[in-house]
Amino acid sequence: MSVNQFTVADEAVAVPSQIVAAWEKNDGDAFADTFTSDGTMILPGDVFLTGREQIRAFMRQAYAGPYRGTRVFGEPLSVRAVGADVVVVVTRGGVLAPGETEVAPERTIRATWVIGREDGQWRIAAYQNTPVGA
Repeated sequence: MSVNQFTVADEAVAVPSQIVAAWEKNDGDAFADTFTSDGTMILPGDVFLTGREQIRAFMRQAYAGPYRGTRVFGEPLSVRAVGADVVVVVTRGGVLAPGETEVAPERTIRATWVIGREDGQWRIAAYQNTPVGA
């Protein structure tokens, strides 16, 4: 990996931390705004969302219901630049219930993030997670 690719990866890997910050506030708008306009999000339970507005609506509803008061944790396992404007990040983490400091085994996931530049900003083009125990 060249020095330039390290810079690209360093810039892009900040995007998951934006998700953590949005989740901390249960802010569906901030969460959705980290995605490209045509971004996709795939979650367990046959959730397949396409486009920032579907992601926004889903997360607003989730924060008003089952995710209210929760937080997320994730740590990078792999970060690779696959081009000047695309980085693939693999993380391990999950949802923290109120009062928890560690992700419960049944909620531990691995996630793949495809992060690219859109309008000069790093955004999530595709996100997918899978329970570790699956």
